[in-house]
Amino acid sequence: MLPVRRCAAVLAVLVTTTLLLAGCGGDDGQGSNADPDQVDAVEKPELGACRMLTPDDVAAASNASKVVDCADEHTAQTYAVGGLPDQLSDAGYDDEKIGAWAYDTCAKQFEDFLGADESLVMRTVVSWAWFRPSEKAWEDGARWYRCDVVGGGEQSKAYVPLPEETKGLLLGKPDDQWMVCAAGPSVSGSVKIPCTEAHDWRAISTVKLGEPKDPYPGDRLSQVKTRDFCSEQVAAFLNYPVDYDFGYTWFHEAEWQAGNRRSVCWARTNA
Repeated sequence: MLPVRRCAAVLAVLVTTTLLLAGCGGDDGQGSNADPDQVDAVEKPELGACRMLTPDDVAAASNASKVVDCADEHTAQTYAVGGLPDQLSDAGYDDEKIGAWAYDTCAKQFEDFLGADESLVMRTVVSWAWFRPSEKAWEDGARWYRCDVVGGGEQSKAYVPLPEETKGLLLGKPDDQWMVCAAGPSVSGSVKIPCTEAHDWRAISTVKLGEPKDPYPGDRLSQVKTRDFCSEQVAAFLNYPVDYDFGYTWFHEAEWQAGNRRSVCWARTNA
């Protein structure tokens, strides 16, 4: 008898890409607990620095939150800093090209820093944010970027504390506290939580829908390919039961243009 495969939900929202690509332009604040010496700093930020960031802090273009000892409680750590490439030196403060370049740069270094591949970083509760100088510092010639790993994603109301050292966090078989699960009757609209908490769904794999230079295949093809692949992936993950539920998260053209080429497969399971 063939297994009964029920599609539980579709979540058509990219957790981080659109927000991070946009760069959250404007200087509406420099973050909670701002350090006056960092607010309009022209020099590059400190690599490896830890901070207590909130989702509101990450929603700003710039951040000057005070650095804390990484042995103390913190929710963010800077994993990459540097100068913008020469071709962007004359770009406007909110130029989308800067956001696109920062997205590509921070995303690649995020994978390398955590010891993960593209699939794994889409299934972890940690994410990344990037910051640019303040508008005043920009006018004074500052052209740096800063990438931080943070203990949560776009849907997080608060971030979880990170370990003293986050480098290599996802090497080998990652601990469940860093992997994403969901609590709720369906994947869509459910609360995304660490897999160490009581949950109904686990993100178990991703499906690659295309290569970097490929054109967007269209909503229908993206959804169907995701659905069919995830059905088989979840069946294998659950050891081919007669009856099972699965969900999938697929993304639209805006996220494709931002660089995302993968959908996420979810298995209904409490383990």
